[in-house]
Amino acid sequence: MSRVGKKPLEIPAGVTVTINGDTVTVKGPKGELTRTFHSDIDVKVEDNVLSVTRPSDQKEHRALHGTTRSLLGNMVEGVSKGFERGLELIGVGYRATKSGNKLVLSVGYSHPVEILPEEGVEIDVPSQTKVVVKGVDKERVGALAANIRGIRPPEPYKGKGIRYEGEFVRRKEGKTAK
Repeated sequence: MSRVGKKPLEIPAGVTVTINGDTVTVKGPKGELTRTFHSDIDVKVEDNVLSVTRPSDQKEHRALHGTTRSLLGNMVEGVSKGFERGLELIGVGYRATKSGNKLVLSVGYSHPVEILPEEGVEIDVPSQTKVVVKGVDKERVGALAANIRGIRPPEPYKGKGIRYEGEFVRRKEGKTAK
């Protein structure tokens, strides 16, 4: 049996979970998330505890069991606390600014790169070399952070580029003269 799927999920105060067939809606102080799950997996709410059960031990059901529980856990955490992902800009002249709703990056290209966040995701720039992506949906926050990092990923020789906060970049030795 799935260790993740068996674990019951406590619903914090201020969060409501509504189940309508295969669709689960989670509302909280930070926002609202809706997701449709596989029809074979059963989701129940009893006494502020969310539980996920599967009909059999087939490979597909075992895989869906833990995945459904993890996704529900992320939905509950997102609407109650929210998610954030930090990015660092490392390199001479690399900087980030916020222009209205847009993020403007100067990362060594001949032009500034502008990024407009999608609905439900917010970009914060606490300093010129730090960017914070915030939101209620973990998937969207991670995807936008990955897109920003993909503009100038860290390179292994000097370590320049955009990296996640705390990310370790393995450095390589450059060419040597004989």
